[in-house]
Amino acid sequence: MTALTRITTAAAYQTTLALGIALLPLAVLTSKLGVTLPIHRLVARTEHAYENAR
Repeated sequence: MTALTRITTAAAYQTTLALGIALLPLAVLTSKLGVTLPIHRLVARTEHAYENAR
């Protein structure tokens, strides 16, 4: 992998973590209503991509 790919996947991973943290209050609210946001899947996929790029 190139350095650009590693930097891009690291940035995507960090961005999804920040998005997950920012959406936590919304996730708690929707969970009380019986709806689950699939943010955990997005974070897990980008984490996997990040780990593979290292």
